[in-house]
Amino acid sequence: MTTSNPAESGGGEREIPPLTPGGAGGQIPDPWGVKRAENLIAGLTGILSARVVVTPLGEVSEIHVLTSSDVQAKQVVRNIESALMAQLGMKIDHRKISVAQTADVRPIEQLQEDAVRTRAKRRVVIFQGLEVRPSERPQRVIVRVKLSFEGREAEAEEQGTDTTRNRVEAAARAASLCLDELLPDNSIALEGATIIDAFDRRFVLVAVHGLGGREAQLLTGTCEIRESTERSAVLAVLDATNRWTDARR
Repeated sequence: MTTSNPAESGGGEREIPPLTPGGAGGQIPDPWGVKRAENLIAGLTGILSARVVVTPLGEVSEIHVLTSSDVQAKQVVRNIESALMAQLGMKIDHRKISVAQTADVRPIEQLQEDAVRTRAKRRVVIFQGLEVRPSERPQRVIVRVKLSFEGREAEAEEQGTDTTRNRVEAAARAASLCLDELLPDNSIALEGATIIDAFDRRFVLVAVHGLGGREAQLLTGTCEIRESTERSAVLAVLDATNRWTDARR
């Protein structure tokens, strides 16, 4: 965006391109880079939208911005001044910048992200907790799993021999019992759980029977072992069942 006088040719004044629709190809001419300045301003922190008004000679006469209520107007003005100078070489009088604030308007991108996040939380079973403790019987452990779904919670515990394989099966079985409780119109039962090696890593692989109405399906899921085998077993059960669960909401 520059400020200059139209060049003269042949003793006559050159006509200034219009800033409204009707240019060549049906597009809106932008001879002073208004859109570039507006996009730059709109990209600053806290700014929801921006509009730059220029004179026929390309001089900025007004800048109007809408911001969220959690940012200070003075800081917004300073940010705009700095950004325009650094990126476009424009020095703007701060008195030409008008700032309006709102607590209600959010960018469409944020609204979409919030909607996707809310939908994701509603549709999947959430892993709430895991406890592994020694049993009163020697060489045995108790695995307790807590899951939630659509605001409801369920807990289940299983006892198994204190070996890696049996601890994995106990955790997967407890997770399956929680799911069976959280989905009263369906049935979940563990077929089996095991540890496999692949791609230089270790995974828990589970198989779960899902019964919804007259439809029975064998569901499989995996989870890489990073923290504990028991935790990976629970996550593998959720990996196997979340899509199936969502389809039956």
